[in-house]
Amino acid sequence: MYKNLIAALFALAVSIPGFAQAEKPSTTPLKVGFVYVTPRLPSGWVHQHELGRLAMEEKLNKNGRKVQTVFVENVAEGADAERVIRDMAQQGAGLIFTPSFGYMEPTLKVAADFPNVKFESITGYKTAANVSAANARYYEGRFLAGIAAGRVSKTGIAGYVAGFPIPEVIQGINAFALGMRSVNPKAQVKLIWLNNWFDPAREREAAITLMNQKADVLAFHTASEAVMVAAQERGKMAIAYHSDMRHIAPQAQLLAVTHHWGDYYSQRAEQVINDTWQTGNVWGGVREKMVQVGSFGPKLPMRVQTELLRLQRAMGRGSLQPFAGPILDNQDQVVLARGQSLSDKEILNMNFLVQGVQGQLP
Repeated sequence: MYKNLIAALFALAVSIPGFAQAEKPSTTPLKVGFVYVTPRLPSGWVHQHELGRLAMEEKLNKNGRKVQTVFVENVAEGADAERVIRDMAQQGAGLIFTPSFGYMEPTLKVAADFPNVKFESITGYKTAANVSAANARYYEGRFLAGIAAGRVSKTGIAGYVAGFPIPEVIQGINAFALGMRSVNPKAQVKLIWLNNWFDPAREREAAITLMNQKADVLAFHTASEAVMVAAQERGKMAIAYHSDMRHIAPQAQLLAVTHHWGDYYSQRAEQVINDTWQTGNVWGGVREKMVQVGSFGPKLPMRVQTELLRLQRAMGRGSLQPFAGPILDNQDQVVLARGQSLSDKEILNMNFLVQGVQGQLP
């Protein structure tokens, strides 16, 4: 009789909504969203984040499906971004990556309405209880690229096509110029601002303008391959950014400054799954292998390739600092005295151009 009673009570209990689920751990994968500021292209900023998404999927789904990813591409910063981020949260995403500086404020706004969703503002700097920020020390790769430009430029003039005058971009311009002038003290970097991340036609036009002004090496901080293509067509040299771009500029590419997000994305998703995620502000660089130089092209001599790899190892150990004094701005005013180096706070708030940069901040 007692056995029949126990069986009946158990049958009644498991029929109660939620009882069976409580007894068996959920196997539902974490839904992870990605918002991309441009279309997915064969290389560039978005391409590197797409590689990071795919690397995360491969790693976390190797022994069972832990994550399901969704993405929306070509999302303008501002109101469109807020709408897309909000929709992802409403559709059940438990973790959302928003890799563009202009997504920072929309991310914070949506996060306030979805306290149980975790958000990762990539290149942003503001955080909240459920919003973390992460960025990379791109300027470390830029300094090494500047050394390469200084070694091979015959005119001593480099051209630089830049998107927006935010500190991240300014850091890169300055580090590139400092690297170039460390091996050629008379080198000049001519700068053109576009106030746009992705406008291939204007990027190309700016590249041609700079080459017409005797720049024989080009660098850029925009999102397309247009500068590389222009350099390839004109027989000039260029530094690929974000990705290896030898597939479209096999002769022009000196090297690539590449960004790597797979390890960070995998780590943060695992933390959400394990309920150990915490907000923070990560700034990784060469040491963490979030930024690397490599993918050398045929116009970069082997001796320079060897030099760059040696210096990259030194940078990873902390013995090479791009922003070490003396540093003068391009108005010949002392910014940093000999023997000093800029702090992270000073680098993050950089608002000057160094000596040798021909241009100004808008």
